[in-house]
Amino acid sequence: MYTVAQLIGGVWGAGGDDGEFVVCDPSDGSRVSTAPIATADEVGKAVAAAREMTAQWAATAPAERAAALHRAADAVADAADELAQATTAEMGKPLADARGGVDAGIGTLRQYAELAATRGGRTLHGDPAAVDFMAPEPRGVVAVITPWNDPVAVACGLLGAALVTGNVVLHKPSERTPATGWLLARAFDTALPAGVLSLLTGGPETGAALAAAEVDVVAHVGSTATGRAIAAAAAVGGAKVLLENGGSDPLIVDADVDPVWAAGQAAQGAFANAGQICVAVERIYAHRDIAEDFVDALVERAAALRVGPGRDPDTELGPLVDRRHRDQVHGQVTAAAADGARIRVGGTLPEGPGAFYPATVVDNCRHDLTLVREETFGPVAPVVVVDSFSEALRCAADSPYGLAATVLTGSMSHAQRAWRELPVGTVKVNAVFGGAPAGAAHPRRGSGQGFGYGPELLDEFTAMKAVHIEAPGGGHW
Repeated sequence: MYTVAQLIGGVWGAGGDDGEFVVCDPSDGSRVSTAPIATADEVGKAVAAAREMTAQWAATAPAERAAALHRAADAVADAADELAQATTAEMGKPLADARGGVDAGIGTLRQYAELAATRGGRTLHGDPAAVDFMAPEPRGVVAVITPWNDPVAVACGLLGAALVTGNVVLHKPSERTPATGWLLARAFDTALPAGVLSLLTGGPETGAALAAAEVDVVAHVGSTATGRAIAAAAAVGGAKVLLENGGSDPLIVDADVDPVWAAGQAAQGAFANAGQICVAVERIYAHRDIAEDFVDALVERAAALRVGPGRDPDTELGPLVDRRHRDQVHGQVTAAAADGARIRVGGTLPEGPGAFYPATVVDNCRHDLTLVREETFGPVAPVVVVDSFSEALRCAADSPYGLAATVLTGSMSHAQRAWRELPVGTVKVNAVFGGAPAGAAHPRRGSGQGFGYGPELLDEFTAMKAVHIEAPGGGHW
């Protein structure tokens, strides 16, 4: 049982006058953590305290800030096992996957520590008697609102980039993973000056208060609906908004690939972390020539997954984050079946405790089904059969989202068409996951705005200032 405390203005245990909330293990319903609910007044005090630290942290040498981030990465590494265990207990992710998320976060922190110290402005070529340059500066106070599905990796990316560029940060983790956020903040706090990072906990009301506060940047990873609400609230005060929100990522299976191999890729993309990944495979367009063999192999893969609590090392498919979310997933599946789709495996609510949902394959789907059009965020693989690669591209591009897409093909010309024509931030060919560490996705449409991760995220948290200097009286220095 974790008892979470807030960190405000360098003081642990501050706030919490509005009561507390409880998080339960989605495997069995047992209590995992309690956390205070930050009031709007406490959010305001935290923002004011952060504002008082901005000048000091901004004036800290970039190399010193980078060294602090390296120390934070060391502290996170020391707490890696506990962070992974807390993540698994709070949201159900299999323990090995949770540890992988922690390791990814550590790698991101070190990446930003190395990159930040070498970043600078640029000299402009104007009047030879004058000096012109562009100087990067911190934006000031940054509010970071992170999700529950990969709480350490996402938080490390946003916190690391904001802090190393000289911003003071207020972090609100998801109300479903407050203990994970608290453990992460404790690790960071050992490496940073007091007051540079604050931790606020609470539900949607706390997040709304933070987004509407007098901050300079709001960075949010989560659902599209919440992202839009945050953008509207932040617009009142003029804060810059960075959003990585929902997606309905397509997978195209071309006619010339091995259907069994393609089924393995699809299963990994659709069922990893019970489908609760921002770039999970949410809809599949399979060429008619191999669709039957592909679906049969995918059904076999889904049926073979070992289901259990995340803390069990043999578990391949853990529970969904809670029963409310499970009901939403199941509702989309049953609606699709009522509209003519066919459930090949899964699609049933298990008996017993927890929020478990089986790996589900649904074929005979149409492109206009809600199960295909909207984000499901669960272990569900809907398959639409297409007659050509061009039809698959058209369907994949026809979406209100624009996060990522995957194409499985043996044709280089099809691969080239895919990355050029698909209106998404990330295109992956012949691998549902992977990519170089410095890749920076720029989600589109309903999936968000602003660069996510990679070197460009450092630029998002930086303001550029143009400087022109002349000698007095028009003379020379």
